[in-house]
Amino acid sequence: MTLHKQCVQQPIKMLRNLDSWLGEAVELAEAKGFDPEVLLGLRLSPDMFSLTRQIQSATDTAKFLAARLADKTPPKHEDNETSLEQLRARIADVVTYLESFEASDFEGGDDRVLKLSFLPENVRVRGEDYARDFAIPNFYFHVTTAYGILRHNGVKLGKRSFLGAMALQEVG
Repeated sequence: MTLHKQCVQQPIKMLRNLDSWLGEAVELAEAKGFDPEVLLGLRLSPDMFSLTRQIQSATDTAKFLAARLADKTPPKHEDNETSLEQLRARIADVVTYLESFEASDFEGGDDRVLKLSFLPENVRVRGEDYARDFAIPNFYFHVTTAYGILRHNGVKLGKRSFLGAMALQEVG
């Protein structure tokens, strides 16, 4: 599997799934007669991030993963979203950003040495290790937690909702 598939195509798919879950959350709220914005502050546990922060973290991880391995500058988000509409726009913005990458952008990305602000000053990490051991698991953690918050609060989601559409081709 190429870095482009891991760092662009799969995050795009999952971010689109996340956006569709938010759409289903709005539908639930309308059917039950409550303001869907109430979902934004919910969390699975008191010491975990809220739904809003889970979405912000998932989108940040996706854009930083691609940008760092392709040696590009990611878009800046202020983390000031206060509505589902704003969060869905952020998801769309990150998807558009990820769609701008070509497979060739990742040439040498697996061996690129990265200095990450959250690591000690003298610590560096190879791109492949960053992707495999931190960014991809972190992205799925936040997407899965957002899914869990929505599911726990009545949004009708299942495994198919999480996995989304699978690329199928006829074998002849």
